[in-house]
Amino acid sequence: MARVAIFGGSFNPIHYGHLLLADEVREALALDRVLFVPAGSPPHKSPLHLAPAPDRYAMVALATAGNPAFVVSDIELRRPGPSYTVDTLAALHEAARDELFLLVGSETFLDLLSWKEPARIARLARLVVVPRAGSLFDPDGDQAQKVLREIGQARFARPGEPLPPDGVLIVNAVSLPISASDLRRRAREGRSLAYRMPDSVIAYMRAQRLYHA
Repeated sequence: MARVAIFGGSFNPIHYGHLLLADEVREALALDRVLFVPAGSPPHKSPLHLAPAPDRYAMVALATAGNPAFVVSDIELRRPGPSYTVDTLAALHEAARDELFLLVGSETFLDLLSWKEPARIARLARLVVVPRAGSLFDPDGDQAQKVLREIGQARFARPGEPLPPDGVLIVNAVSLPISASDLRRRAREGRSLAYRMPDSVIAYMRAQRLYHA
């Protein structure tokens, strides 16, 4: 049984912050691989500045090429309608009996009860919360504890603790000061994208004229 982390998102576009986070979590949890899952139609995001799903998938494929521990899936592009995480996890669980971990940011975790079937998500995959650098995420706070109870989990496993057999994991990872919105703005304004994302992704964005006015 492989240990696989599911890293979903719009990846609009993917950048070095995503890649570094994935590598640090892979190392911290001794994962066999990280599965990047670009959202076909993310239900919590406006489509206004969203690049076409095939282009976002192509950029993730380019960014992860060469790392055998990084794999990209088009599962949400092939499924019509909104890209609900619970449906993706159910399909992955059915296809291969791997041990699944789901990577979520701390803000996403606090908003998890607005997702489709959040308790089932926590049953299908081990939740891994990655606090954003500078965030005020408090595992003992009322909001975090409410989410924990509602999804049927008993505890948070803190950084540095031995990995427990249950509960929500907290993993601290280096957070680079790179934002996808800034990269989209830079692309629109014709500014440098160097050192923020792989050169292959930059070349693809420019060739496809993504994020231009």
